[in-house]
Amino acid sequence: MAANALQSLGGFPVVLVIFAGIAIFLVLRLRSVLGKRVGFEKPPLQPGAAPGFQPGPVIEGRVLPAATPGRSIPDPQSALGQRLMQIVNRDPQFDPPEFLSHAEAAFRAIVTAFSAGDRATLQTLLTPHVYQTFEAAISTRSGAAEQSRTEIKSILSAGIEDAQISGDLAAVIVRFVSAQSTQTVDAAGNPIPGSSEQADICDIWTFERDLRGKDPAWRLSAARSG
Repeated sequence: MAANALQSLGGFPVVLVIFAGIAIFLVLRLRSVLGKRVGFEKPPLQPGAAPGFQPGPVIEGRVLPAATPGRSIPDPQSALGQRLMQIVNRDPQFDPPEFLSHAEAAFRAIVTAFSAGDRATLQTLLTPHVYQTFEAAISTRSGAAEQSRTEIKSILSAGIEDAQISGDLAAVIVRFVSAQSTQTVDAAGNPIPGSSEQADICDIWTFERDLRGKDPAWRLSAARSG
């Protein structure tokens, strides 16, 4: 009798009551996590709204924290955040924090490839016009007796400065501040003693992509010093 009393409660097995309680807790927990928005997602369609219809950029949520220290993500409710949201409306896969992370990786790769004269890598990361400029610079310096080699020691900060859409072409401008070291090497590639220098450099790069194109890659379309 005692065992039966422990195993039932008001005609319901105690184990089922416990499992039901756990299930309710998990459902509430999932709702509290999955129901949160991070700021740059497209808002859900209102009842009766036609699929694909966007009356204009609408932003819900809160300020996105920077992905890592030194990275600046615009407030979704700011003017720049609204312009980024226009890109999100055209390309739901576009995510500003993720874009900035990829832009930083591209910045490192482009600087390294240009310094090494790696044309194959540059072709995958630059627009055709910018590639022609980089390739001409590589060809010019290849015949010089001495050359400068650049290495990125660290990226001190990276932030989205602006964003625009012109037709189907989207452009995002990023400001990088990096610690770079430059060393002169001779024709054989040997470092010249005493030629190494280090400085903090500010670069403002523009990345662009055709929103109707199948290629999801953003490529460098302009670069200047900040």
